[in-house]
Amino acid sequence: MNETVITNWVGGMAFESRIDDFTVTMDTDPQYGGTHFGPRPKPLVLSSLAGCTGMDMVSILMKKRVVIKAFRISINAEVLETHPKYYNKIHLIFEVTGEGFEGNQDIYEKVQRAAELSRDSYCGVNAMLRHAAEITHEIRLVNG
Repeated sequence: MNETVITNWVGGMAFESRIDDFTVTMDTDPQYGGTHFGPRPKPLVLSSLAGCTGMDMVSILMKKRVVIKAFRISINAEVLETHPKYYNKIHLIFEVTGEGFEGNQDIYEKVQRAAELSRDSYCGVNAMLRHAAEITHEIRLVNG
């Protein structure tokens, strides 16, 4: 299976990518010549990691009959100071909300297993990034 993304320059430092039937505009901060017209490319990679991992985990948890009310993924990433400036450390925080979740060891183990399966077997974005960065995670269960 091949995927094609078409990206066009739209002026200044902004580029627009066509992905399937969707358009994503990227730009940079004014200090680098941009107009802040869209997100910067590097954080979009983190967003892709969160989306890929999240979709895997929700699918796995649904199969395990875990009823989720909310699921938030926060990512903190460290960027090298020298060029090429890439993420060398990425930390994902999975905040999963559901009835009676806080302190529930069974739910924790299911969420942990879903995170491991995504990381080790399913998420292609993680598979690509882990060659360049140390990727870690933590789980926070919330009642709701």
